[in-house]
Amino acid sequence: MTQSWDTLDRVATAEGQLELRRRGASNFVITIGGRVLMNSALHKTEAALAEAACRRIAGRERPRVLVGGLGMGFTLRAALDALPRRARVEVAEIEPAIVRWCRGPLADLNARAVDDPRVAVRMEDVAVRIADAGEGYDAILLDLFEGPRQATQARDDPFYGPAALARTRAALTPGGVLAVWSEDADPGFAKRLRQAGFAVETLRPGKGGPRHVIYLAS
Repeated sequence: MTQSWDTLDRVATAEGQLELRRRGASNFVITIGGRVLMNSALHKTEAALAEAACRRIAGRERPRVLVGGLGMGFTLRAALDALPRRARVEVAEIEPAIVRWCRGPLADLNARAVDDPRVAVRMEDVAVRIADAGEGYDAILLDLFEGPRQATQARDDPFYGPAALARTRAALTPGGVLAVWSEDADPGFAKRLRQAGFAVETLRPGKGGPRHVIYLAS
């Protein structure tokens, strides 16, 4: 008999109830409005996103990295594992419950990544952080729900539209890297990246099961 899911916490959002659910000792899902946002059993592409980007800048003396979207902390953990001790990692997350869960029930899954001394959590939209990049980031990792797709082709899309990509490019240091997670391939997004002045690689890590897409732009 399949074990049922237990709801550990829920918060109301504009998109519906955001819930953290657990089945057994270590199988978690986060849902919103009944849709699964992320599953602790399926996170290899989130880790690959961080590894692919951070390997490219890990040799810098004090790399500065921005992670857009905390999720279950897998992307952040993979970034920290690939970066030197002098790195600085900022996480932009708009939902306080996500941060609370990553410090609580999910902490063992991500090896307490949020509490790493290299990490600063910013409770704001990652688009705002990109627009206010200051000295610039060596890598920007966007691990947001669904990622670029047909619906994000509008010119004013805050993350994946042409104006947003121009702002992101300006927020990167010379030779910096933008890594974007996507649930499905979006050739239009790859084209917009090139039009914004990026060199683009498309990766599909892993074998079998869901094989999401990573856009690596430099």
